[in-house]
Amino acid sequence: MELGEKIRSLRLKQKISIEQLSGMTGLSKGLISQIERDITGPSVASLWKVSKALNVTMNYFFDEYDDFNQVVRKEERKKLMMGRADRIYELLSPDLKKQIEMLWIEIEPNECNSDELISHDGEECGVVVKGTLRVLSGEKVYDLNEGDSIYLDSTIPHKYLNMGEEESVSVWAMVPPSF
Repeated sequence: MELGEKIRSLRLKQKISIEQLSGMTGLSKGLISQIERDITGPSVASLWKVSKALNVTMNYFFDEYDDFNQVVRKEERKKLMMGRADRIYELLSPDLKKQIEMLWIEIEPNECNSDELISHDGEECGVVVKGTLRVLSGEKVYDLNEGDSIYLDSTIPHKYLNMGEEESVSVWAMVPPSF
């Protein structure tokens, strides 16, 4: 089942109209309709708002693993491409049912992981594997280079930006899982 179809199905199951969901999330009715029809993918911030409004975690929309496997092969990683294809999330952990979530995040030059600052319960720690990454956390700005790492209190609004001229690749651990 596609992401938009899952959102629509859950919304209808809860007897929530598109107009009501729009009011709950601050997203336009047109955007919600396009997301539900898989015409466009939601940003991380938009999906976060939808998941909160529908009272589910973000992993509800992606958790399709039936059998637990301790090894995740590179070619078998679950890809989470939201919105444009200039930001790719790959799940490094076997599933989203455990207490830690590991993500491989690729962000193209002059792009960011989200259009808005996001906050959620928990903590996260990331390391830049390739390129550079600017991390906005509350009022603070951190510029990270290859090999640098950062710890964040996830309840403080934050986002990642690639201000460099090459692709930024980073690995993140999040507890509890936020996708």
